[in-house]
Amino acid sequence: MNRPGAMIGNRNNSHANWIVGVAIVGLAASVDCSEQEGMAPQARSGPHGTATNREDRAVSLLGRPLLGRPLLPAETTQDDKRLKELADARRHLAERPDDPDRVIWVGRRLGYLWRMNDAIDVFTEGITAHPDYAPLYRHRGHRYISLRRFDKALDDLERAAELIRGQPSEVEPDGLPNTRNIPLTTTAFNVWYHLGLARYLKGDYKGALSAYHRTMQFSHRYDDNLVATTYWTYLTLRRLGWSVDAKSILRPIRRDMDIIENHAYHRLLLVFKGVATPENVIEEFESVRVDAATFGYGLGMGHLLNGEPDLARKAFVRVVEIGPWPAFGAIAAEVELARSGD
Repeated sequence: MNRPGAMIGNRNNSHANWIVGVAIVGLAASVDCSEQEGMAPQARSGPHGTATNREDRAVSLLGRPLLGRPLLPAETTQDDKRLKELADARRHLAERPDDPDRVIWVGRRLGYLWRMNDAIDVFTEGITAHPDYAPLYRHRGHRYISLRRFDKALDDLERAAELIRGQPSEVEPDGLPNTRNIPLTTTAFNVWYHLGLARYLKGDYKGALSAYHRTMQFSHRYDDNLVATTYWTYLTLRRLGWSVDAKSILRPIRRDMDIIENHAYHRLLLVFKGVATPENVIEEFESVRVDAATFGYGLGMGHLLNGEPDLARKAFVRVVEIGPWPAFGAIAAEVELARSGD
């Protein structure tokens, strides 16, 4: 068995470069859409997401504009559906404006359309009216991560963690249902998972590890949750230099796990474990929609952890170029490039 993270080790550079190029470019075909130059910035919204003409000026960690979601011809029906869902959420909120869950749905629907600042505005209005309602902080914290505002995300998610302490864990309904229409996560899982990610992106690896240990308490009902938590915990342990611990958390990861959504995390963990290769993943992606940003960032981290920074940088650059920019893999790749001065 290969040592943890040795997925690119002992290969010549030309072959490794081929893997970077083919994997990320090929997998790009499976992503919903990517950032495109020349697209008009998204509109901001007023109360509860009412459109205005105020320009959205969000930028990436590399100084690039975070543009509105591109509308591709093949996705017109999907976008029409999301716009209708947003209109329905606004109507439901208007019927009961004092219901914080209805506020959340307006914000979530805006987020699915990549209108992150609009979503944050809605969540902020909700928090003003319901300052002790943890899910509002959980969702606003998520969208602060989307906009690379990690300090604000930390404030919100730490507040959410305080508010859910001692409370029963409740299933969080899906806004974008999976193929089995099974909600996989709970509010507690999402609070700790996103808190761990925010700390990881800030470089607070010990803090991230603590949060992921809490996340793991809510990760064993579904294999999807287990692989997602294990993936980020593995990378966190490797960043801390704790390779033995990193190797040990891979023991429950098997090929025959019942994965509904998180196929990229699952396949990357199999590569980290040494029971699959990047080539295997490339061959498999045609039958399963593997997220290009997730796979590209994981591939880059394999290079980085193996002492191959040039190959890592190529992978991170390609992830940022392809996007989509709200993906956690794209955000994490930006973090790596920003730290290296690229």
